[in-house]
Amino acid sequence: MLEEVERWLSTRSWSANERPLHKILAAKQRTGQTVSVVLPALNEEATVGDIVAVIRHDLMRQVPLVDELVVVDSGSTDRTSEVAAAAGARVVHRDEILPRLPAVPGKGEVLWRSLLVTRGDVVCFVDADLRDFSSDFVSGIVGPLLTDPDVDLVKAMYDRPLSGAAGQGGRVTELMARPLLNMHWPQLAGFVQPLGGEYAARRSLLEQLPFPVGYGVELGMLVDALHLVGLDALAQVDVGVRKHRHQDGQALGRMAAAIYRTAQLRLARGHLIRPSLTQFERAEDGFEPRTYSVDTEERPPMVDIAEYQARRAA
Repeated sequence: MLEEVERWLSTRSWSANERPLHKILAAKQRTGQTVSVVLPALNEEATVGDIVAVIRHDLMRQVPLVDELVVVDSGSTDRTSEVAAAAGARVVHRDEILPRLPAVPGKGEVLWRSLLVTRGDVVCFVDADLRDFSSDFVSGIVGPLLTDPDVDLVKAMYDRPLSGAAGQGGRVTELMARPLLNMHWPQLAGFVQPLGGEYAARRSLLEQLPFPVGYGVELGMLVDALHLVGLDALAQVDVGVRKHRHQDGQALGRMAAAIYRTAQLRLARGHLIRPSLTQFERAEDGFEPRTYSVDTEERPPMVDIAEYQARRAA
């Protein structure tokens, strides 16, 4: 692992309990910053209401940490909008935002448009399919932005169980995103969940970033933020365990293709390629990195080998 990444992991990777809620709230009141939470939602009636209810109870009623809570519905055919509104969120339909520009399908499109209907100095994105939701997912990643003026973007990190097995979720992360980042943007190798949908950033950063309209938005945002504000302005916070609805194999393939295309568009800038891969395992003291070499040597076509040519001649 790069020395810069090792240092970053020790200075920009935290646990949610390192910033108690009262300290985060005190920093918010002292600086006067406002916080918006955005849930992009498409057919999430089973989970969106519980998420909204937890945020409203824990972070708006008990303590005034979140100033506005917006669900952006990207064309649901179920009761997502009704459930979210009943739970207390302000619901905005994607097509109502910037109507002169026809909307296209995709999560990134919804996140981009959400900047037009929110006001917060800090914008926190949370996926709407989470189960057993904890408000730590919001306070944990918002906290560093309110307490540390040098931090511009914070991603949540967590375990992602799959079929009851810990740490087996995030298949596109392990098979596509992590190799891409390690080889082309090795400074970002320290992110445990680079594709995670829970992250917060300063509006002043988000408004300067392009947004891939689809699944590539998270990878694109990390890469572009790195070039715009530098590694030390990025951070991650451990919020425990993320439970959500898993996609089938074909959906994961489409996600991987979009992420790869997003990377392609950015590789034109020409960055260091590092043939190593850093992965993470949870230990007693948190997530620990493990770095492995990636095979890069290739054999030439057999037809180019003299011995093979001789055999063919015989």
